[in-house]
Amino acid sequence: MKMNEYYKDELNELESFIEEQKEAFHIKDLEGLTWAFKKLTAINKEMKEINQVAEAERFKIDSWENKKLQPLKQSIEYFEYKIKEYHEKELMNDPKKKSISTPYGKVKSVTTKAQPVIKDESQLIEFIKTNDLPFLESKESVKWGELKKNLSVFGDNVIDDNGLIVSGLDIKPMTTTFKTEVND
Repeated sequence: MKMNEYYKDELNELESFIEEQKEAFHIKDLEGLTWAFKKLTAINKEMKEINQVAEAERFKIDSWENKKLQPLKQSIEYFEYKIKEYHEKELMNDPKKKSISTPYGKVKSVTTKAQPVIKDESQLIEFIKTNDLPFLESKESVKWGELKKNLSVFGDNVIDDNGLIVSGLDIKPMTTTFKTEVND
C-alpha cells in the first residue's frame, strides 16, 4: 500500500515545521486546528502503512516458524509416548522403579491417590446444610451499584437519601477529559 502523495507532502511539511519551530506551537483559530488535524491524518496514515507491512511480515514469519516446528513437535510427542510406554513396562516389572535416568534425561512417575472433586456445588451445599456441617462460608459485600444511586456529594462529605453522612467512602473529584478523533 503506497502512501498518497498528499499525505507525504503533509509529513514533509510537518518535519520542516518541527525543525523550524523555535517557540511553543499554539493553535489560535479554526484554520490552525484544521492544519493540525491534517497533520494528524497524515501521521495516522503513515503509521497504518507501517503496521500493515509489519503485520504481513509477522504473518510470513509465524507461518514459516509453524511449518518448521510442527514436525519437531510431532517428534517430541512420539518420543515422549515411547519413553512413557517403556517406563510403564518397567514399572509393572518393578513397582519401585519410579524413575529411570540416562546421561541425556530422566523419566519419573508420580502416582496420586484418588481425591474427591466437586461435581454439583449446589448439591454439596445442600448436603452440608442438611447435616449441619461447619464447612460453609458466607461472604458479605456491598451492592455498590444500588447504593451509589442513593448517594450525593455535599462539600467534603458523602450523604445518603436520608441526609446521613456515609462513612468508608472517599470523594473522587470531578474531571473533564478530552479525546481527539481524526477522520481518515
